[in-house]
Amino acid sequence: MKDRLKKIGGYLDKHVFYGLTNLNDGFDAMSIKYFSETDFKIVLERVKEFGIGITGIEPWKDGEFYDVMIYEMVTNNPADPEWYLKAFEDFKKDDKNLQYAASYSVSDKQLKKYCGQQ
Repeated sequence: MKDRLKKIGGYLDKHVFYGLTNLNDGFDAMSIKYFSETDFKIVLERVKEFGIGITGIEPWKDGEFYDVMIYEMVTNNPADPEWYLKAFEDFKKDDKNLQYAASYSVSDKQLKKYCGQQ
């Protein structure tokens, strides 16, 4: 399980998070990456491009938990971009200066295709 999580983290770093600024300065587990609204929009575009699922979006404000939305509230498919794009738009309406984190669903097929069989 830890090995798979490590592979997923590497995959996301390489294909989704590159060139973006992780805003987690230690207020949460270091494995959880937080992004500005501008950078998170890029994350969502890349996630959509690669067909990655998002199981939940968790915005924080000023280092404090703000809210959460999970895919089961909207759909049965975490890779359906309609759910996470709408959730993001709804959060943006609520408040500015949120920092966004997400939980990602990367299939074994995606890991093998883009990371090779490690």
